Amino acid sequence: MLVKLEALEKHYEELHNSMADPSVTSDPARLRAITREISGLEDTVAKYRAYRTTHDALEKTRALIRDESDDELRAMAREEVEKLEADEAQLYQQLRLTLLPKDPRDDKDVFVEVRAGTGGDEAALFAADLYRMYTRYAEKVGWKVELVDENRTGLKGFKEVVFEIKGKGAFSRMKYESGVHRVQRVPVTEAQGRVHTSTATVAVLAEVDDVEIEVKPDDVKMDIFHASGHGGQNVQKVATAVRLTHLPTGIVVTCQDQRSQLQNKIRAMGVLRARLYEIEIEKQQREITETRRSQVGSGERSEKIRTYNFPQDRITDHRIGLSAHNLPRILDGELDSIIDALITEDQSAKLKSAGVA
Repeated sequence: MLVKLEALEKHYEELHNSMADPSVTSDPARLRAITREISGLEDTVAKYRAYRTTHDALEKTRALIRDESDDELRAMAREEVEKLEADEAQLYQQLRLTLLPKDPRDDKDVFVEVRAGTGGDEAALFAADLYRMYTRYAEKVGWKVELVDENRTGLKGFKEVVFEIKGKGAFSRMKYESGVHRVQRVPVTEAQGRVHTSTATVAVLAEVDDVEIEVKPDDVKMDIFHASGHGGQNVQKVATAVRLTHLPTGIVVTCQDQRSQLQNKIRAMGVLRARLYEIEIEKQQREITETRRSQVGSGERSEKIRTYNFPQDRITDHRIGLSAHNLPRILDGELDSIIDALITEDQSAKLKSAGVA
């Protein structure tokens, strides 16, 4: 690993030197490419240099312990060695992670789609709980949430809700929420107190720039209609809601939360691009045979990624075998400990696969 890092540092210095080359400074496209590459290497090179400095200081301090005859100085040196060893180990682990390939979507904003799965009204209520959990989590980490579309039920649930989360690193953390979420609890409609099992599906789609995926105008059918409030009543006299149908794939996107038809069209096109991009990613990875099935499955209970067990006040993430308690706190947006555990497990698997020693 250290050989790779030494080569990266050398390449980083060469890139810096090339910035003085007239052939580079006179070519804006090449200059931007080099600047981006330098920016991408800066963090790794800085950590490598800090690691090397710490390693050298550790070797010198160990030598001091071997050579010094003064007991007090030797004791102070041993304390310093313990600190330097901890710092070196931490920097080494950080360096291992910097060598892993980065998902280019990690810094993107996201569209989140939550849909009721099996379980009728209770599934719709659970979908509403998940929507609130994610909006509360976004508030806690300083992200902005904007509603795109909703289809409510009479019991304050959602058949479907689509919303956008804008903020630094949104996809890097929210991507672990994609899949089937299962709830076990006594529904408000259950008179005999029996525990029911229901599901909701979550899809997290990275926002896509116009240049990343082309949507041909002839491939999109647009319908305009009146935006509706809760229960279906019309709330605007002017038709501003937009429904886009992508004819080649049959994907339908609706947006009615914005005040103008143009704003709704722009937001709907953003969701459409994100869905089409997700399809392309899935094709490349060859993980599925159905569109977006890798994210949300069919909503069957057997495909669950996480279970929210109310009688036992326990949440279990089945991908990593993690269990935690205090469901009210978690449903109020305290998700960091779960997401952090998923990231750590993901990084460990990638390190093992990449053979980064």
